[in-house]
Amino acid sequence: MTGVSPGPTIASIARELGLSVPTVSKVLNGRADVAPATRDRVEAALEKHQYRRRRPAAAAPGSGLIDLVFHRLGSAWSMEIIRGVEDAAAELRSSVILSELGGEHRPPARWLDTTISRPPLGVLLVAANLSDAQHQQLDRRGIPYVVIDTDGEPPADVASVGSDNWNGGLQATRHLLALGHRRIAMITGPSNMLCSRARVDGFRSAHEEAGAVVDPALVREGNFYVEAGFEQGLELLSLPDRPTAVFAGSDMQALGVLRAAHQIGLRVPEDLSVVGYDDLPLASWVGPPLTTVRQPLREMGAAATQILLDIARGRSPKVRRLNLSTELVVRESTAPPA
Repeated sequence: MTGVSPGPTIASIARELGLSVPTVSKVLNGRADVAPATRDRVEAALEKHQYRRRRPAAAAPGSGLIDLVFHRLGSAWSMEIIRGVEDAAAELRSSVILSELGGEHRPPARWLDTTISRPPLGVLLVAANLSDAQHQQLDRRGIPYVVIDTDGEPPADVASVGSDNWNGGLQATRHLLALGHRRIAMITGPSNMLCSRARVDGFRSAHEEAGAVVDPALVREGNFYVEAGFEQGLELLSLPDRPTAVFAGSDMQALGVLRAAHQIGLRVPEDLSVVGYDDLPLASWVGPPLTTVRQPLREMGAAATQILLDIARGRSPKVRRLNLSTELVVRESTAPPA
């Protein structure tokens, strides 16, 4: 009777490489006291043998941390996601630590080393993703991760949570077209972010649906922050044939457009209609209250946390790809063109 050959172990990989078991273990645990060349040899052997550390069938409730990683912090948008993650984590008796990538969409090597050395229950990546090599390194160590508002299409085996950005862009633009606007500008987010591209596609689809033409000169790239809305808004509103409406792509950029309009002497909504995106708490408090697209940020954070902890605790999540709906919220910043 032929027995089933056991899978690779730390000991068998150490023997193959002529290294000690503690050395291989140090690489697995992200310890810094291993020579780079040795570390590369061990990582290559781990990948060759498809080594995967076994995660306990069920991590005890209240044990471990969730590493919440943002490509950039510092806006009301990120605070809404943090609140959703923290609420869900507290309910499930877990804690959250924050990391920030300085605007990059791929974590640097030092982040990976730190994460491996203090292995969390799992990782939540916001508007960021891992390279294939980073994905494999976390997978080998039994550290799951979930992507929120991904910057691109994640691997098939990675869970993700987002919202219907295409429909959000469509609803915002349909609203402006229904009011009678035809010179509609859009300030997008970064072109390397999937959510931004989807909103632009919705913007274009609404024009096509209405038989209206998009003027390429009225579509400007921003970064979802106030400064970009102000700078691009000033340029757009200073054009000889300026737009009568601006879909600002985010509430923060909409604030910048409102400031630009005020500086130029345009009244909102009498001279200019403005639509934001996200429906942050401040959207209903600005003057005038902002028409925007509600993106369920807190719900996205909470849902991603639930999925991550299900995976970490050995349970199969109900869904691995979740796309929450968006909703147009009409307030006082939009009106028919003068």
